[in-house]
Amino acid sequence: MHKIDPTKIAIFLMGPTASGKTELAIALRKFIPVEIISVDSALIYREMNIGTAKPSPEVLRDTPHRLVDIKDPSEYYSVANFCSAARAEMKNIYQQGNLPLLVGGSMLYFKALLEGLSPLPAADYITRKYIQQKADQKGWNYIYQKISIIDPISAKSIHPNDYHRLSRALEVFLLSGQTLTFWKKKTGKTLPYKIVQFVLAPSCRHNLYRRIEERFLNFIHNGFELEVKKLIERGDLNLEMPSMRSVGYRQMWSYIKGNISYIDMINQGICATRQLAKHQCTWLKKWQKKNLYWIDNDLSIDLACNKVLNIIKNHYQEL
Repeated sequence: MHKIDPTKIAIFLMGPTASGKTELAIALRKFIPVEIISVDSALIYREMNIGTAKPSPEVLRDTPHRLVDIKDPSEYYSVANFCSAARAEMKNIYQQGNLPLLVGGSMLYFKALLEGLSPLPAADYITRKYIQQKADQKGWNYIYQKISIIDPISAKSIHPNDYHRLSRALEVFLLSGQTLTFWKKKTGKTLPYKIVQFVLAPSCRHNLYRRIEERFLNFIHNGFELEVKKLIERGDLNLEMPSMRSVGYRQMWSYIKGNISYIDMINQGICATRQLAKHQCTWLKKWQKKNLYWIDNDLSIDLACNKVLNIIKNHYQEL
């Protein structure tokens, strides 16, 4: 574990989807020397702007967000990729004399940064090709059964149709001789900085659900259907890819393909987003409590900003 440098702090701004994290982050930047790092597994993808609620080009020009638009939707991006990139961005921000403000709702990314990521063996193309050949010959259920014998704990947490995770679990065992469960018990790098954490969340979940519904309807109004049509027309994407599993995209894809009605697409998209928010809130209720502060997202931006600023100043006297 790294020794903590008390002269350096990093700010985490977490919360469920549609809670107003981006607006608060932009407001904070007007008062303290922070630079924003996006902690969002969907905002990393180019060509996915409307359905991810990505800040507009104008906002991104005036308030740059690091780790936005860094991958094509056809590419895979792991938690390990994020941790490596985020640590590099944080180091660069400190070198420029500023503080990193990490903003988003991808809780697994935050958890990996805060607690460290298991030092899993790196991906190996030859091994993955071998696993794919076995799956083509004998079926993915064969791979699943093999993992159930080798690593029953991992098998219980992996859906039999989640081919990517099945492949990775077997790959790890073939490369290292140890199971995925074994490696997950080992902790990797943690951050060598003092972390001040904020959760922007509603005191009344009904208000958040209302915001989610309004936002999804705005997506529709602003051209979400056309955005997904263009992604489909590329021909190299499918619903098994992480990018297309982003909330809302799967439902719009199904509608465009004629599998569900327009009304069902809207209802299912809103429902899926609510489920995501509920899942994020569940994570946050179990979150590490040290230097963790809850901010009601029903407050005005000015009030929320003042609350955050006062807390940060108590931790960082140079501001």
